[in-house]
Amino acid sequence: MTIPPRLELKAIAASYADLQVLQDISLTIRPGEFVSILGPSGAGKSTLFRLLTGALKPSRGDILFDGSPLDTASSPFAFMPQRDALMPWRRIIDNTTLGLEVQGLSRREARKRVEPLFAEFGLTGFEQHYPSALSGGMRQRAALLRTVVQDRSMLLLDEPFGALDALTRAGMHRWLEGMWMRHQWTAMLVTHDVREAVHLSDRIYVLSPRPASIVEVVDIPLPRPRSRKGAAGAEAARIENAILETLLGPHEGQSS
Repeated sequence: MTIPPRLELKAIAASYADLQVLQDISLTIRPGEFVSILGPSGAGKSTLFRLLTGALKPSRGDILFDGSPLDTASSPFAFMPQRDALMPWRRIIDNTTLGLEVQGLSRREARKRVEPLFAEFGLTGFEQHYPSALSGGMRQRAALLRTVVQDRSMLLLDEPFGALDALTRAGMHRWLEGMWMRHQWTAMLVTHDVREAVHLSDRIYVLSPRPASIVEVVDIPLPRPRSRKGAAGAEAARIENAILETLLGPHEGQSS
């Protein structure tokens, strides 16, 4: 028996009032895959997440989750926004339990579930600190812990490292890849960072400017863990350059 994709979008279109944002978006993500949606600013990448979380309805097309219409699925996504969105008045332990508390767990039970993961996320010793005491990278790790501890079927990552400096961002890419290899999460990343997409993804869907369609699907055959050295690094650079040509070449001069 063939296992259906974890997520499948079929000929999706979406608009805000009379502004068409997406047209004819079709993609698949299988269990355990890390897939990126890459495109220019304003192309409608985050609109895809609004469709998946129910904040927006498509004007055309179908969204399937594990082979069934998405509206029959029971909260299958855990969402991590662009900013860490940690509450400054809550200690880190209580920020990481927030999603579980929203689901109905008591604070005590939520803490029991979260506490064993602090070491794996590099946050041991910071449980009782407030967010202002943590570095940008540590705050993002806390935000991801808050996301994955909800134990949903799929992670939605909306440009989670965009606010970090280049060195911290590169370190987070390596850390997230290691965590993904260990846990085999199913994940969709929205980004406009070509290097980030190539480093993290099994496959990349490249969007055109708005109204967005998929102009290229790029499989990333590089071995894991990904490296910038030797032949693998050269191949990664070649893939990045080819994607940039797709993004900048045919559409150069058009508004994004």
